[in-house]
Amino acid sequence: MAPRALITGVTGQDGAYLARFLLEKGYHVLGAVRQTPPVNLARLEDLAISSEVELIDLDLLEFETIVRAVERIGAAEVYNLAAQSSVQFSFEQPIFVSDCSGMGAARIMEAIRIVNPAARFFQASTSAMFDNAGETLRNETSRFQPQSPYGVAKLFAHWMTVNYRQAHGLHASAGIMFSHESPLRSEEFVTRKITLDLARIKHGLLDVLELGNLDARRDWGYAPDYVEGMWLIARSEKADDYVLATGETHSVREFATLAGAALGFDLDFRGAGTEEHALDRKSGRTIIRINPRLMRPVDLGFMCGDARKAHNILGWKSKTAFAEMVALMAQADERRVRNSHQ
Repeated sequence: MAPRALITGVTGQDGAYLARFLLEKGYHVLGAVRQTPPVNLARLEDLAISSEVELIDLDLLEFETIVRAVERIGAAEVYNLAAQSSVQFSFEQPIFVSDCSGMGAARIMEAIRIVNPAARFFQASTSAMFDNAGETLRNETSRFQPQSPYGVAKLFAHWMTVNYRQAHGLHASAGIMFSHESPLRSEEFVTRKITLDLARIKHGLLDVLELGNLDARRDWGYAPDYVEGMWLIARSEKADDYVLATGETHSVREFATLAGAALGFDLDFRGAGTEEHALDRKSGRTIIRINPRLMRPVDLGFMCGDARKAHNILGWKSKTAFAEMVALMAQADERRVRNSHQ
C-alpha cells in the first residue's frame, strides 16, 4: 500500500512541488484546502498533477475539523506548508497571520498527538525568524528575533514544534528555510514581480518596473531543491530542526540584472537612493525605477544560511545555481506573457 502524506498549503509553490515529488516517490498525496473561496489549482495544473492529488477540506483555524481529518486520513507524514507568507501583508493583518501561521501549526500537532501520534510532522519554518544583526551565517543555533508579524507567527509555530517533540515525543521536525523561488512563486514576491514585469515590458504591456530596496540581499534557492529537503527531514531517523539554504546571497539589483539579461535587456543602474534607476543599454529606455512606497517598514539586511547540518546528516544541498534559477523564472514568465497575448 502506498504511504499516505497530507500537505497543507498544497496549492502554493512549495505544496505543489512537494506533491509532485511525493507522487514520484509513490505516495498517495492528500492536499488540505479551504473550499471557500473556490480553490485555485493553477500550480497543480502547471505541474500536471491536479488529478493525482486528493483534495480534502481543512481549515487551519478550526481545530475540530483538523482532528477529524487527521483521524480519517491516517497519514504517515504531515507537512504543514500552509501560511499567509507575505511579509508586507502581515503588517496589515497581524492577527489573522498569527492565527493562521502560528496557531495553525499548534492545532495540527495537537490533533496528531490525540489521534495519530505515530505520524511524522514537518513544519515549514523560515529565515524571517532570525535577527537582523551582523553578516554572519545563520544556523540552527543562531538567535531568533523576527522583524515582522509573519516572522513572529512562524517563530511561535517553530517553538511549538520543538515543544511537541520534547514534551510529547512526536516525530516533529522543522526546516528553517531561507528564500526559495521558482516559476510558481506568487506574484506579490519581489522575484516574480521582477520576472513578470520585465516580461511585460519586453512585450510592450508595461512601461517600467518599480522596485523598493535594491540593496536588500537574500539567500535565494530553487524551490524544487527545497522540497526534497523537507522529505529528508520528515524521513530522518531522529526528529530535529535543519536550516535549508544555499550559503550565498544576492541583491535585488543582481536578481533584476540577471532576469533582464535572460529577456534580452542589458541593464545599467545609475544614481543612488530613491533616484536610482536602470537603463537598457540597447534601447536607452528606463526599465527600472525606485518607488519609495515599496520600502518595507522594517527590512532585513544581510541574510544567509548555513546548511552544513542538513548536508552532513541528511545529505541535502541546494543543487540549482542562482543564475540558472533566475533564467528559468524569467523564461517561464516570458512564455506566459507571450502565450496570453497571442
